[in-house]
Formats: sequence, structure tokens, C-alpha cells
Amino acid sequence: MYFSDNRRMLIFSGRANPLLAKNICKYLSIPLGDAVIHDFSDREIFVRIKENVRGSDVFVIQPTCSPGNTNLMELLIMIDALRRSSAERITAVIPYYGYGRQDRKCEPRVPITSKLIADILETAGTDRVLTMDLHAGQIQGFFNIPVDHLFAMNVMIKYIRKLGLPNLIVISPDAGGVERARAFAKRLETSLAIIDKRRDIANEAKAMNIIGDVKDKVAFIVDDMIDTAGTLMEATDALLEAGAREVHACCSHPVLSGPAVERIRNSPLKSVATTDSIPLTNGLEQDPMIKVLSIAPLLGEAILRIHEETSISSLFDSTKE
Repeated sequence: MYFSDNRRMLIFSGRANPLLAKNICKYLSIPLGDAVIHDFSDREIFVRIKENVRGSDVFVIQPTCSPGNTNLMELLIMIDALRRSSAERITAVIPYYGYGRQDRKCEPRVPITSKLIADILETAGTDRVLTMDLHAGQIQGFFNIPVDHLFAMNVMIKYIRKLGLPNLIVISPDAGGVERARAFAKRLETSLAIIDKRRDIANEAKAMNIIGDVKDKVAFIVDDMIDTAGTLMEATDALLEAGAREVHACCSHPVLSGPAVERIRNSPLKSVATTDSIPLTNGLEQDPMIKVLSIAPLLGEAILRIHEETSISSLFDSTKE
């Protein structure tokens, strides 16, 4: 695709996480694009782009968090409006990629919804996707357009180091998260333990065994998301029963559905760190137990480098700071 040398960079936001979009624009020292989005009485979504985007390099910031279907549809409608307005390139900035857990056929007659979402985004007119901490890295392969996959690890590592926790051990809450936890442990120069769990039905997990020695250590659970917090609670109880001194946790995406908020507030966890990929509700953003780390500089820098056609590999390389 050819780009003119003087193409403008424009950033628009859906309604899923407008504060993150404003902080990204603040980092880039540019105004947020002007658009009108509202619902008709039957809940259909209306979008109107209120400025000229012809020939522009446009970025649309919209995590597909709850309500996932509404936010996804809003993103698609915005992309269609921009495409029909002759934007030169449209990049969907999706800090949290919804339906990411449905990435394979794990039983008969079920969909691979992550692939379906990729197909829909491409059909709507998306030229590129910028996302963070996909539930499964292979989701990148579902797209036939470029996908830039960032990691919140560097942001988390800096925070954990500042805590100065003694006798630290990194915990993977399940076998699927071992690669992520190992990278954390390597960067923090500490040991690693794994929770062996068994999941019988969706959103319910049972912690079984701990692989590794956690006795008298400060355990730090690292995960890509916290949904109902069932896995987190099981892991916390198992670690404390195995002799851990205290338990902390961090995640990239605070999905926090169902009983998650109540579970976290009533748990023996000492702290939970997360990012602003998804906006917190229920007063959790003010809860002293929750630490929200901003990914606006990370996304803003990635957007700038994509626009300037320069390398962003140092941003999504999880082994570098």
C-alpha cells in the first residue's frame, strides 16, 4: 500500500475506554479525533466522523471488553465509516482482544470465535491490528493483515521491582501460563512455581498441586487476565496452604466479571496489579488493594512508530525494557 509523505495521523476512540484514548493522545501531544457515537432507541449504534479523514493514517482505539458484543460492533461500524470516508490506512487498536479464549476446537461442534472476529475485522476494512497480551499468541495467525502484539510485561516488571518484595517467587496459575511466568522469573532473577489445576467447566477451576517450593516465600501470581477470579482464589489458597508467606497477583486485563470483585475484596491477597486496557468499575479504580498501571505510553509509542514506518520490535520484545 502506498502512503503519501504528508499523510496525517488521526486517533479516534469508541466508548469502551475513552480515558485510555485520551491518555494516548496526551502522550502523542495530538487531539482526539472528533466523532459522534450514540444509540438509537432499539440499541442500534450510530457513528458519524466529524472531521476530514481522506488520505489519513487513522487509529481506532477500542478494547472489546464488556459489553463485548456492543463494543465489537461499535468498532466495526467506526472502521466502516472511516473506510467509506477514504482514510488511507485504518489500524484497529484493540488493547483487550475479546473472544481470545475461543482460539481452538477443544470439543466437537464448537466455533473458533477468535478466527471469526479476525475475519470480521478484515472484512470491515481494517488494514492493521495493534493489540496487547493475546490469550493465545497463535491468534496473530488468524489474520491476513499485519498484527503488532505488545506485552505489558515491561510495565509490570518495573512495578514489581519497585515493591522490593523479599524472597520473591513467580507463580504461573496454570500450565498454559508457564512461558509468561518463566519470562517474568527470568527478568526478576527469581525462581518459578506452577499451579497444576483442572478445569471441568468454563469459568470454574480447581487447583490441584503446586510444582515448586513456595514455603516462606512471597508468591506473585502472573496471568494475562482475571475474569471471575476463580482461578486466582484457588491458586491463592493453595499457595498459602503450601506455606507461602503472602500472595500478590498481576494481570494485563482486568475482565472482572460475575463475582470477581467480591472475591478479590474478601480474599487474603495482599495486592493486585493490572493495566488500564479495560476500565475498572465498581469503585475498584479507587481501591487501595488495586494498582492500575497505564499502558498509554506503550500504545502511544507503538502508534507513533507504526505511523512513521519505523521498527517497533523493541516494544513487543518481552525480553527487553
